[in-house]
Amino acid sequence: MSTIEIAPAATRRPAWDVLGTRLEGVRGSIDAMKESDLAGWNVRKVPLFFEDDSPAWDGARRDVADRYATVRTNPQTGGTEYIGVVGGTYTPIQNEAHAELLDAVLDTADAKWEAAGASHGGKRTFMTMRLPEDIMVGGKDAVGLHLVAFNSHDGSSSFKFAVTPVRVSCTNMQSAALRGAKSKFSIRHTSGAGRALSEAREALGLTYKYVEAFELEAERLLATPMTVGAFDAYAAELFGVRDEDKASKKALANRDGLMDLYRSSDTLDGIRGTKWGAYQTVTEFIDHVAPVRGRDVARARATRSFDGAAERLKAAAFALVG
Repeated sequence: MSTIEIAPAATRRPAWDVLGTRLEGVRGSIDAMKESDLAGWNVRKVPLFFEDDSPAWDGARRDVADRYATVRTNPQTGGTEYIGVVGGTYTPIQNEAHAELLDAVLDTADAKWEAAGASHGGKRTFMTMRLPEDIMVGGKDAVGLHLVAFNSHDGSSSFKFAVTPVRVSCTNMQSAALRGAKSKFSIRHTSGAGRALSEAREALGLTYKYVEAFELEAERLLATPMTVGAFDAYAAELFGVRDEDKASKKALANRDGLMDLYRSSDTLDGIRGTKWGAYQTVTEFIDHVAPVRGRDVARARATRSFDGAAERLKAAAFALVG
């Protein structure tokens, strides 16, 4: 089994801290956007065209039908930067357009701004707020509660909120699909204080329902023992290692890394030997241990934490351990 390098838990930061700007003491959403360079983007569509260097080309540029580039103004340099490609029906919505709703959520939930920023070259933006009370799983394992507002400027998603529990001792971001409780919900583009407040209350009602369901499942997992042998089988199943001779090198490395982490990580002290500890091994592995490409390892891992693939793997791990 391979030996993995585990960064000290005290040095770890959640993905939004790595990719964004801390917003301690900031109150209004417009101020939060200015502080994190999300204000003044002026996202807009511009035509796309192509050229060809073949001998038959007449040298004239050709427009690309029903496709446009989205661009923004960089608030620091004033220059124009490319974001992505969208269809003809796509309508840009500025970051500031949701300020009223964000402020209504903050006021209704008694939450505080935590961090905000952009990822994937400006294609996606995020604003994170911390809810005032943590979950204490088993009366001892603190899980902080966060609301993350996501938007995109490349047509990949709508404006939405996601409930993101984070285990405090190791900053592992959780993802779990729970029956009858939604962790994500899209919000319509709103106008008018009354409607914004109504949607904020609806969003928070869904949030609290999910948090309650998550806490019940976490308590159940913590109370359920899991042997080392059972964890090894769990790791193999999660990464699809059913036959060592046929499994890919990547799958084997991931399985072995997960098994090594389960045995060696001090963040699992007190929960190792339970299904809750097994699931936390997976979230720690994905967020802080699994190999990534690029020189800036922390940034690459943070970006991956916001990718759908990492989130789906955590949700699959939660379903499998149950």
